[in-house]
Amino acid sequence: MLIANALLLVAGGAAQVYAATSTLAPQFSPVFPSSMPKATGVVTSYNPGPYDTTTKLSTARLSGYPEAWASPPTSSAEVKKVYNMIDWTKVPNAPVRKQDSNGNWVNDSDENDKYCWWSSTNCVNPRASYLPPDIYTCPNNGDWGLNYDDGPFNRYDDDEDEAALENKYAEPALYNFLAKTNNQKASLFYIGSNVVNYPAAAKRGLNDGHHLCVHTWSHPAMTTQTNAQIVAELYWTLKAIKEATGVTSRCWRPPQGDVDDRVRAIAHQMGLRTILWDLDTNDWDMPAPGGGSLSPAKVDKDFKTWINNFKSGKDKKGHIVLEHELNSATVNMSMFWMPKLQETFNVIPALACNGIQNPYWEEGWVYPTANVAQPTNTATPTGTKTTTSATSVPTPGTCTSGSYGLGKGDGYNGACSASAMVLSIP
Repeated sequence: MLIANALLLVAGGAAQVYAATSTLAPQFSPVFPSSMPKATGVVTSYNPGPYDTTTKLSTARLSGYPEAWASPPTSSAEVKKVYNMIDWTKVPNAPVRKQDSNGNWVNDSDENDKYCWWSSTNCVNPRASYLPPDIYTCPNNGDWGLNYDDGPFNRYDDDEDEAALENKYAEPALYNFLAKTNNQKASLFYIGSNVVNYPAAAKRGLNDGHHLCVHTWSHPAMTTQTNAQIVAELYWTLKAIKEATGVTSRCWRPPQGDVDDRVRAIAHQMGLRTILWDLDTNDWDMPAPGGGSLSPAKVDKDFKTWINNFKSGKDKKGHIVLEHELNSATVNMSMFWMPKLQETFNVIPALACNGIQNPYWEEGWVYPTANVAQPTNTATPTGTKTTTSATSVPTPGTCTSGSYGLGKGDGYNGACSASAMVLSIP
């Protein structure tokens, strides 16, 4: 618990901790332009509920940002200001890595693990003494560290081919489901481009009591980026989250887990703790927009194995298990398995299982480290209202038009899927 306790203190009072812990490089909170609009419609401290579970959110976008999903420019005055705040003597001179056109590493050797390159050796303990270890697991037996990458899941334009199916799963579908499923909380790792395109979903994530963390602007393999590109990827995501929600994140996850001590050092000085995982659902690779060709049955098998291993005593450890709010397949899969996971594990956010109660620079945030039931009444952020929406749940084995997930159906591909209707675990 030493790592967790240290981060808890860091999250609550960074200046005091780092002044006392001289072996760690100093951190700073990026300074945003004074002209940046102030976040509206959001809470300013942890909200225990009840929550707004309406299904429609504003699709208004943030303005003044780089092109979404493109490598952000490094020439802006904002990025240069942050770049110049970094102590580059505390950034190891690791090489900028290269991938081929298929995303394969040109050279996957890390010179005897010289720079703690996760993609090469799964290293989580930096070789640079002034960097803290990565958080990658839950230290307590039986904890399931819930987390989702790649959010917030954006709606498709109505005229797009995928809209009819995917928009059923776009946010706030998952957040509403979690709120209604034992008031479940999660650690959310946001893509800056997605936040800019759908800030209302990021607001809902914060207002629903989830942790908001950084997952870069355009989702590159971070060791392939120059120092300036790393700063830009992190800065624009931090700014988008700040403008949308009013909080400045102190947690981040590198896409694909690709991180070494050079990348860690830049992220650390920008106030970000590296969060990885030790179990991977590979849900992102299922067939769906942005996905691949992995059979959902393979993902189901992994969930079954993890549950059965815990029940049999074969595995009693805690874990951070990687999931995504990427598309209909990943959200549906999570909806299907969540009740089974809750019956078996202590399902809490990935940060919570490590004792982290304030993942932001802003003071006044104290998240619980256990899931608690929603109160019957509480204050709501200005400009919002607490309402609920009814959802029809088909009888198992029936085929109901428009059904999907456990939220409105009975399987990972909906009630109309033959494979979903037979899917079960002991």
